[in-house]
Amino acid sequence: MMLSRPNAALSQIHEQIMWSRLIAVVEEQAQTLVRTAFSTSVREAGDLSAGVFDKDGNMLAQAVTGTPGHVNSMAAAVKHFLDAFPLHTMKEGDHYITNDPWLTCGHLHDLTVVSPTFLRGEPVGLFASTVHVVDIGGLGMGPDGRQVYEEGLAIPLMPLARAGRFNDDLLRIIRANVREPLQVEGDVYALAACNDEGSRRLIDMMEEFGIANLDRLGEHIIETSRQATLDAIGRLTPGTYRNRLTMDGYDRPITLSAAMTIGPAGIHVDYAGTSPASSHGINVVMNYTLAYTAFGVKCLVAPEVPNNAGSLAPITASAPEGCLLNVKRPRAVAARHTVGHMLPDVVFGCLHQVMAGGVPAEGASSLWIPQIYGGADVEDEGVEVDAAAETPPFSTVIFHCGGAGARPGKDGLDVTAFPSGVRTIPVEATEAVAPVMFRRREFREGSGGAGQYRGGMGQVIELGGAEGRPIALLCNFERIDNPARGRDGGSLGAAGRVTLASGRPIRAKGRQTVPGGDVIRLELPGGGGFGDPAERDPEQVAADVADGIYSREEAARGFRVALLPDGRVDAAATARLRQRPAAE
Repeated sequence: MMLSRPNAALSQIHEQIMWSRLIAVVEEQAQTLVRTAFSTSVREAGDLSAGVFDKDGNMLAQAVTGTPGHVNSMAAAVKHFLDAFPLHTMKEGDHYITNDPWLTCGHLHDLTVVSPTFLRGEPVGLFASTVHVVDIGGLGMGPDGRQVYEEGLAIPLMPLARAGRFNDDLLRIIRANVREPLQVEGDVYALAACNDEGSRRLIDMMEEFGIANLDRLGEHIIETSRQATLDAIGRLTPGTYRNRLTMDGYDRPITLSAAMTIGPAGIHVDYAGTSPASSHGINVVMNYTLAYTAFGVKCLVAPEVPNNAGSLAPITASAPEGCLLNVKRPRAVAARHTVGHMLPDVVFGCLHQVMAGGVPAEGASSLWIPQIYGGADVEDEGVEVDAAAETPPFSTVIFHCGGAGARPGKDGLDVTAFPSGVRTIPVEATEAVAPVMFRRREFREGSGGAGQYRGGMGQVIELGGAEGRPIALLCNFERIDNPARGRDGGSLGAAGRVTLASGRPIRAKGRQTVPGGDVIRLELPGGGGFGDPAERDPEQVAADVADGIYSREEAARGFRVALLPDGRVDAAATARLRQRPAAE
């Protein structure tokens, strides 16, 4: 017995080292995908996921690079691949692909590739990766579709490559159905390449540590993570906590309603009471609903536990079939992120009632992701175009974000994509691949909600077609009518706003045309504030004004801080302002 203890301790150390190494393996997989991808949405924004799975399709590790909507959805997707293509039928060099929204990441623009890994001729696991491609044909990534059949090319579960030989028929079909065939086909090859790199790295690791399979390591990872998550949940007061959030919706407001039950078996979120499915493409499949629900919970309850099948297992969700968060085929789902990105805010509202110190305020949350078209797509809409100014057909997408909610003890992050985690695509990268010109991109003054800790700022973006050419945008803009709410006395963040420089009317959702010579102005929403604004340090308010975050008038109105002409705090006037009731 005395001899077994050091051996057991050494074994545990080896398992921890291998676990860390496995995370490094999948990060190299993800970085390979970034380096080899063609679309700006992947190589610039990082809209991707990468992970390694055991032989039963359980996720063992995910890359740090990636988005929760992809990673957590992909965590469930691999088992669908194994149902269609059992592991014992796979060969070295095989790759399998789908973009089925109900099996993977919620809309057709996300391609997922799964590939087996072999050690000495025996399958030991699988690698999976997902990217958001710039185009998939159809109406594009907008909410205008009424059925998924209108939204682009659907690829069922099928082989992408057999024994290293790619499915040329499938690739020809993809090229024939998309507006950017080079970029999309390049991303498909990148998905296969990154899985191959993951496999090579995994085999190197297994040979270095002298293990023939991942069985024991996988059991350690999953059980350790599951128990750590349950331990974290166990520190919360059991009970059921409720929250509701109102969104703009496509043509009418929609409600997301949640009841979170915390118990010894984990956390379950029931979305009964949520609005019914929309007739437009803002609907969400259950897989995506669970992905962002689990992410919202893990961010606050067990942020240090690595993401894998074990840490995700104690977090579950349900939604009535046919409601906005659990739609069935053939509902339109292209703009599912518009609603799905709001789910962590809904979850946070439940957890605020049970977590000591509170949780972050609501943020802009839903990414503003207009897909931009040019060429015949625009000219067919009746916009007058000089023949000499005709734009060659193109499609590109830009990722931009508003402000995050203020946190207990910290200000909200400015123009930060939470919860999606993607990076903003640089202006230069978009202008390099498409005839689009940005006229302005700057912080939006006064957009962060006032509070002891202020909400993150949104931004102002102005863009149009290069050389006075018209463009069309597929708009999916939220928080126009329902801005981010503050917490514990914090103020609302600024609402979003969409206008044309010409003054011509434009809607926040659906396909819109920006005529040649005109520009669209996007004023992205800010995050909500946290705590009483009168509790904010006056010196910090003065610094905010000096930095252009707030105007002098907003400092007096929102924070009740008076400033002298030179920008210093007028202590006497501030004291008088703060003695008055807030309503004054």
